[in-house]
Amino acid sequence: MGRLDEKVAIVTGGAQGIGLGIATAMAKEGANIVLADFNAEKAQAAAGGIQALGVKAVAFSCDVSQRSQVKGVVQGAVREFGTVDILANVAQDMRNDVAFENTTDEDMQRALGSGLWGTFYFMQECLPYMKEKGGKIINMASAAGLDGHSGWTAYAAAKEGIRALTRVACHEWGRYKINVNAICPLADSPRMVDWGKSSGGMIDLMLAMVPAGRLGDCEIDIGRAAVFLACSDSDYITGQTLMVDGGQTMLR
Repeated sequence: MGRLDEKVAIVTGGAQGIGLGIATAMAKEGANIVLADFNAEKAQAAAGGIQALGVKAVAFSCDVSQRSQVKGVVQGAVREFGTVDILANVAQDMRNDVAFENTTDEDMQRALGSGLWGTFYFMQECLPYMKEKGGKIINMASAAGLDGHSGWTAYAAAKEGIRALTRVACHEWGRYKINVNAICPLADSPRMVDWGKSSGGMIDLMLAMVPAGRLGDCEIDIGRAAVFLACSDSDYITGQTLMVDGGQTMLR
């Protein structure tokens, strides 16, 4: 028996990194998985790997900044599985290390469209199905927004906006038994690994400030935290931001 047996989970950005880690962790607990990702080929390959775990998995190509495509994913999930129980909003695109004064309109549109708007669209489109019997929504935020990290203007704005959506939905949707929480992860995703290689030693300085002394594993560390927020163990937890970052940021 898994903690998510027969549940249906949509995971955006699910073709790699944190999204794939969350999808895999949920699948190992029995959930059927719907992957939504801009990269259709990677999404299909990821779905094949998840099916090998003994659950059902389908993949959809999706630009999460386009409501029509988001609607298509949710409707496809319902056609395939009948409902949506869990939504994990992981998709996020941005340009790295851009000073505030050099941040362009395109940078803002790229980060807000993929992160804030994508999260907003998926939450709205899943709501009618979750209203029927409750649900769990897990959004991805970031310490970059909480702490205002230099060079991450657009990304930080998107992530703090996502935390705002999380809090408002918590207040409005609690009566439907829908739990809405956010995770701020620190993980060895492909984007983080690539940044570490080009950071000129900044990755080592960053890890020196992480009490755990390492990047988290996308599945073992971040995925299992998402499983906790998706299962009945967390039924009395909502509206919260969970720092899954090895102690890098401690909320007060």
